[in-house]
Amino acid sequence: MKKNKIYNEKTVHSFRELVSYCATNYGDRTAFTIKDSNKNLHDISFIEFENNIKELGSALLDLGLENKKIALISQDRYEWCCSYFAISTSNNVVVPLDHLLPEIELQRLLIESKVDAIIFDTKYTKWVQEVCKQEGSALKYLICMDSINDEDNILSYSKLVEKGKKLIEDKMSKYENISIDVNAMSILIYTSGTTSNPKAVMLSQGNICSNLSAMTTLIKYHPDDSILVFLPLHHTLACLASFLFCYFIGFRLCFADSIKDIGKNLVEYKISGLVCVPAVLEIMYKQIMRGIKKSGKYIPFKILSAISNFLLFFHIDLRRKFFKDILDNLGGNMRTIIYGSASSNKKVIHLFNTIGIVMIQGYGLTETSPVIACENDIYHSEKGSSGFPLYNEEVKIDNPDETGTGEILVKGPNVMLGYYNNPEANKKAFKDGWFCTGDLGRFGKDGCLFISGRIKDLIVLSNGKKVFPEEIEALINKLDYVEESMVYEHNDKVCAKIVYSKDNQLLKNLSGEEIHDLIEPEIKTLNKSNLPVYKYIKEFTVTDEPLIKTTTQKIKRHEEMRNLKK
Repeated sequence: MKKNKIYNEKTVHSFRELVSYCATNYGDRTAFTIKDSNKNLHDISFIEFENNIKELGSALLDLGLENKKIALISQDRYEWCCSYFAISTSNNVVVPLDHLLPEIELQRLLIESKVDAIIFDTKYTKWVQEVCKQEGSALKYLICMDSINDEDNILSYSKLVEKGKKLIEDKMSKYENISIDVNAMSILIYTSGTTSNPKAVMLSQGNICSNLSAMTTLIKYHPDDSILVFLPLHHTLACLASFLFCYFIGFRLCFADSIKDIGKNLVEYKISGLVCVPAVLEIMYKQIMRGIKKSGKYIPFKILSAISNFLLFFHIDLRRKFFKDILDNLGGNMRTIIYGSASSNKKVIHLFNTIGIVMIQGYGLTETSPVIACENDIYHSEKGSSGFPLYNEEVKIDNPDETGTGEILVKGPNVMLGYYNNPEANKKAFKDGWFCTGDLGRFGKDGCLFISGRIKDLIVLSNGKKVFPEEIEALINKLDYVEESMVYEHNDKVCAKIVYSKDNQLLKNLSGEEIHDLIEPEIKTLNKSNLPVYKYIKEFTVTDEPLIKTTTQKIKRHEEMRNLKK
């Protein structure tokens, strides 16, 4: 049995095929549990979801929207998911936009991508109306998810669904008769832009479906599994892992009320799976550890952890019994967490594994639809790795150094069609048919993939020595007073900007200089215990201001460096 192909594959080639498969195989099972404005819960079946997709798709076609670009912007909600499929299965291109971006940036992206229509929630009504007036805007149809009636040139989402339903009943819908090229652009999505302005990535349904199908070979699922969706769905990782993949394998999808309500929602919906970024895992870790210490059970917890880990050597797994109280606070059903998008603290992953939650790390990029490598839920690859490359992709290391580290190159059906209207970026992105990820990595002994960091972030000192900032940041972030950090080079020295926790009671009433003096001995110990001399942190600053990040919590290093230079 291959370690990158554990289970029998479920295969689909298009979104229409995906929606049909789920409706046929899961039928009246609950696909979504949604909460209305009065906080009442409603279940939507897989069949009802398929019907809603066809109804909205029929209405879009009736408006003359075919082979057009349709933007989608809102917080995570049922209408977002329905619109995503309705747009793409009616032979249009869906353009998911980041609702957390500044309005001026959103306006630029809308005009640049020449969007013909937009589906949005009521929060964006005035802004969308303003964009229509801007020079260069191609917007013709505005569709509000929350409008009850059509008014002020804004179409009601619910009225369109009703209209589509009638078109289908009267056999006037064009939806079933159009053909879709699965290898043509169907999704136009912007990268998060950690080092430069975001680029528009062109993906096909074939790209996404190849990735979806391969993922089904890695993770086992149960018929009563439920996932809590809280990462923004405009992001490719969240869209594929939280939405498309979980929908494909029959999960029930529930939406978090907000980030701060995740804990409450885990219990409310009896969630068994999550898709996370490391920043959220860090928050959950701190809440769990705070609860253990507050209850006075820290020492019993450490003893039970040692006993549990010892028993695991003999394939005796009592974790979910030993740590039932902790798991009950997470809803009682939590079984699997998929995480990616940035490097993770090993002590955080260790805690979740200790209490009986399977942690699955993945690695990928928007340009690769997105998954390149992923762990599975049976074999535990080397610690710190991102698992094995998916079975239907080729991955190689370009120009490896003495440690085997070089740029990660990828080839396969998941690789993007290219960057939209950006021939210069397309030339740089490919090398002899291989996509250049811009990430540095190496293969482990068993063939798993380790990610070292971005090439653009690599520090090369005057003596030729190379320093990976993420490696040192992971060590700094383990320190008691530290919330997060960023490592950089200044005057040929390794330096760090350290963000301390405002909530730490030990730091209350201390000045910045006093906090610096408090952390300094720990930095010196870290240097001597963990790093070769050339990687020593020579200088550091402290602040309580969070680092500048993308909406997916990656550090915007170029902006931080700009501020440091000031």
